[in-house]
Amino acid sequence: MNNAQQTARVGLFFLLGLALTWVTFETLSDGKVFKDRGYTLVAGFESLKELKQGDEVRMAGVKIGSVEDTHLSPSGRRAEAILRIDPKVVIKTDATASIVMAGLIGTNYIGIDLGSADAAPLKDGAEIQTRVTPDINTIMSEIGNLGKKLEGALGSISGAVNGDGKTPGLFQKIDKVVTENSEKISVTMTNLQDVTTKLNKGEGTLGRLINDPKMHDELVAGVTEIRAAATDARNFIANAQAIVDQVKAGKGAIGALVFDEKTATDLKSSVANLRSVSDKLAKGEGTLGKLINDDTILRDAQAVLKKANTAIDGLGDSGPITALGVVANSLF
Repeated sequence: MNNAQQTARVGLFFLLGLALTWVTFETLSDGKVFKDRGYTLVAGFESLKELKQGDEVRMAGVKIGSVEDTHLSPSGRRAEAILRIDPKVVIKTDATASIVMAGLIGTNYIGIDLGSADAAPLKDGAEIQTRVTPDINTIMSEIGNLGKKLEGALGSISGAVNGDGKTPGLFQKIDKVVTENSEKISVTMTNLQDVTTKLNKGEGTLGRLINDPKMHDELVAGVTEIRAAATDARNFIANAQAIVDQVKAGKGAIGALVFDEKTATDLKSSVANLRSVSDKLAKGEGTLGKLINDDTILRDAQAVLKKANTAIDGLGDSGPITALGVVANSLF
């Protein structure tokens, strides 16, 4: 092999190395040789969950950057991821970042929500809000704990049903009850059979109700009447309440009598006057009292009436003047 061929081969391998370097660079830089590096944000988490440098940062499923660095905070109480964001993308101050698992065996990435439209944008070097999302390890651990709890619950149910050797279980108790009360159960079943037979034949009130359409209709009509009576009762109560309200408000005769002092005073005066009049009548005072209690006035009135009757009987055959004289003589 001469020097020319060796030089050519070395040059070819060098060109291939350059081409491979170029392809790699283009792949890592998304096809931009002199791209703008954008701005950075800090996202703090309790755990980065296998997040590493170079993992994607996505918003609404669209890649907007990548994880530039991961490290512990100066206080050592949390892990921080430095996010390199495309300069064309605006992230709002109320947006939150979370670590999202891309499938069961996929890599993790940072997912950022859109935030509010009227919120201010985050500046370079600012810290973005974060929230914790469960990863596959946490989910599997919780499933394992749930399985243990379920196993314990099933064990308790099995012990309650089948017993634990010392205390009989549910099945043993049911078997014992059935065995000890087999005769009673048999009698009960016989009685139930008799009852159902009578019901099918339409015997008894319940049997007629089930099999007789007329009785059913009468029962429905009775229920309807009861409902109507209940409605009337509610209306009566409402009217009574309205009357009571009017009385309380001092409206109407009863309301005025109960709540109007002047009306009550007048009524008391009237009752007192009536009592005074009745007392005088009972004592025979006054014309009406004497008329009621004095028999003499009654006898005089009866005598006058007799004389009037006699005078009227004597008018039959007399003229007007003669009749007037007869009446005068009879009365006086």
